[in-house]
This record gives sequence, structure tokens and C-alpha cells, in this order.
Amino acid sequence: MSENKQSNEAVKNEPRNKIGIKEGMGYMLGDAGNLFILTYVSSFLKVFYTDVLKIAADKVANLFLITRLWDAINDPMWGAIVAKKRPNKDGKYRSYLKWLAFPLALSQLICFINIKQFTDSQWLIIAFAYVTYISFGMLYTGMNVPFGSLASVITDDPDGRTLLSTFRSIGGGIGGAAPLLIAPFIIYTKVQNPDGTTHNEANSKGMLLFAVLMAVCAVVFYLACFKSTKERVPSQTEPHIKIKDAYIGMLKSRPFVSLALTGILISGQLQFASLNQYLYKNYFCNTNLSVMGTVAQYLPMALMIPFVPKLVKKFGKKELSAFGAFFSAAAAVACFIIKPERNQSWLFMLILFIIGFGYSFVSITNWAVVADVIDYQEYKTGIKSESAIYAVYTFCRKLGQTIADYGGLMLLSKVGYDVDVMANSGYVEGVSEGILGVCTLIPAITYTLIFLLYKFAYPLTKEKLEPIYEHVRCQNSNEN
Repeated sequence: MSENKQSNEAVKNEPRNKIGIKEGMGYMLGDAGNLFILTYVSSFLKVFYTDVLKIAADKVANLFLITRLWDAINDPMWGAIVAKKRPNKDGKYRSYLKWLAFPLALSQLICFINIKQFTDSQWLIIAFAYVTYISFGMLYTGMNVPFGSLASVITDDPDGRTLLSTFRSIGGGIGGAAPLLIAPFIIYTKVQNPDGTTHNEANSKGMLLFAVLMAVCAVVFYLACFKSTKERVPSQTEPHIKIKDAYIGMLKSRPFVSLALTGILISGQLQFASLNQYLYKNYFCNTNLSVMGTVAQYLPMALMIPFVPKLVKKFGKKELSAFGAFFSAAAAVACFIIKPERNQSWLFMLILFIIGFGYSFVSITNWAVVADVIDYQEYKTGIKSESAIYAVYTFCRKLGQTIADYGGLMLLSKVGYDVDVMANSGYVEGVSEGILGVCTLIPAITYTLIFLLYKFAYPLTKEKLEPIYEHVRCQNSNEN
């Protein structure tokens, strides 16, 4: 091959859409906006339902299950809507950040209105919970599908994709940590027992106030993300996407099926961890442990962020994720075996920190893995379907949340969590130990399964991704 031809090939395969820290920070703001409201809803809405609205735990479990049945229609529907949208001056995906910012934030706020102040009718209270929670879920999907798809059109550079995934993890850390760190000081009221001890009760006014705060923060961050990002990879001017073919291609794809299963488990475990609120309240009798638990979860991620992109470049995303998942699995299994005593909250926090260290590798690389699977599907099928793939992946993550919520709340009910008793109590012998068992067994199982999937099922190693990256770069060069 002549020197000129080699030079032309190098130019052809060179990513044209390199990005820097500024773009990464812009994308980070969007996920912070997402997590401000999603984390608050995911972590505390069930507490609002059981302890403020006094809806029985098994009925709350059924609510989460039934609303997710609608998501089986809603999420693919949003995927089709976004996929078929024609690009405008703002691009194909960015415009959703400004269109849905206010409606989504408002829907989250309404979920925390204490309707029990206006009616004692149990069926009206439950109906209100269904309508408001379904509305929130629909709008969140409408925001999250285009936002997730946006990463694949900001850049086609593998290093840029890792940068975006890293900054998205930072944004998720900021948005996810804020409600968990601050909310316990606002939404709980300390109450003194007749024997002089104290316990914490959920405060409806505090919960609504914090919902307002999260709504405002989300809107500001969404609009800032819109202003500071740009779509560089071209989208079809007249989209002609066969959604059915795209979905069939996903079901036949080992990388996507592995990604979907890990998504169910990852999201499920994150959601299941919200049951720790009951553990802190009714076993350790200290809701401020929620703050320490959040630090234990997010501090390892913050410490590892500077190192993960370099480690990814050296070892690969699959390899790094499997290593981290093994660490988390080992710590979670140890926690289940040890079962910390009531006066050993420090030990529980230490184990959470070790789990957080392992999980940080999975979390920081996760969205880059999603982008890799999107590229793989285009490479194998010729169908460019970012939003369709992301919509199904979003549904898988919601499915994981549903399994966690339904299973967790049903287990909570099985160990004796009575809303009329436990909402206004601290430690209750037998029931509290049951909560501890639930909150240690499920993570041990989940993290072990995540490790096995990354190690043995997900096939896109560092070496296998190289020809995929080259193919996508060539396609984008031709479209330009």
C-alpha cells in the first residue's frame, strides 16, 4: 500500500467528532437533572405511600407492578416516536430537553401531594397514586430515551464515548447523591417515645417541599444541558426505520440480550437499595445513616473517576466491569453471612463502601457499553436505531426497578411490616431482623448474577470492538 493510500485510510478511520471536557460537562448536567427527580421518587415515594398515605405495603407493591405493565407499551412507543422524529435546528434529540423539562418536573412534584388531607377514601387515595405515578413514568421515559440516545450522536469517537459515560456517571452521582444526602434532614421528624428513646416519622410537608426543590433543580440542569451540547454525528433527514426489524434484531443479538439482563439487575439493585431506608429507620433506628450510606455508595465512584478512562483504554469495558462486579458480589455475600448487629452500623457502612468500589467500574462504563451495543447492532444489521435500542434498554431498567419494588415490598410485608405499627415505631423485635435479612440476601444474589453475566455472557471484548468502531467511523464519514 502506498504512503498516500495509507494516509487516506488513516484520515478515513480517524474520528471526526472528537469532544472535550466542556461537552462532557454539558452532558453531565442532563443526567444530574434526571437523577434529582428519579432518585427522590425511587428512594422515598414508597415511604410516602406507606407512612404518609398509609397504603399497605402489598398494595404499593401491586401499584408498582401494574404501572410497569403499561411501560411495556409506553417505552417502545416512545422509542418509535423518537426514532421517527425528523431532525430540526436543535438536532434530533436535544429538543426534548427543553420540551419536557417543565412537565416532567411538575409530574414528580404532584406525586408527593398528601391527598389524605382532602379525603379518607382509600380507593381515591390509591387512584391518585396510580394516575400521578403513571404520568411521571411516561414523561420520564419521554425525556430519558432521547437523552440517552443523544450520547451516540454527540460523538462517534470511542474515547469520547467513554468520556461521556464518565461524565454521565458524575452527573448521576451528583443528582443521585443530593436527594439521599439532604432529604433525610427535611422529610423526617424526630419523635420521642414514652420510654425516652426517639424514632423518626415521615413528614408530608417536608416531602412535598423537597419535591419542589428537586423539580426546580431538574429544570435548571435540563435547560443547561440543552444549551451546552451539540449533535455532531448526522441523523437521517427523513427517517425510514423499520421498528419491527430493529426489535427482532435486538432479540437475536447476544450483546444486547446480555446488556438487557445486566440492565435489569443493575437498575433492580439500585432500586432495591432504597429499602435500606426501612433498615435505617426500623433496625438501626437512625435515618441519618441514609447520608452515610450515600457517601459509601458514591465516594468510591468519585475516587475512581480519574482512573477508569485510562483503565478502559488498557483493559476494556467488559473486562473492567466483570472485575468490579466480582468485588461487589464478594462483599455483598459477606454481608449476608455476617448480618451486622444493631450496634454495628459502622460494619454495614464499611461493606457498602466495598460494594460501591466494585460497582463504580460497572457504573462509570455502563453508558459507554450501551453505545457500543448500539454500534454493534448497526454493524451487524445495517439498521441505525439508537432510540429504539435505548427505549428497550430503558424498559429493561424499569423492569428491574419493578421487580425490586414489588419483590422488596412483598418481602417487607411477609416479614411483618404493618404500616399502622411500623410507620410510627423504631425497632420492633422479629420484624426488624426480617428487614435486615431481606436487605442483605437480595444484593448478594444480584451482584453475583451481574458478575456472571459480564464475565461469561457479554461478548464484546476490547479486541472485538475495534472492527465495529472502524465500520461506524467509515459510515459516518460517508454520511458527512
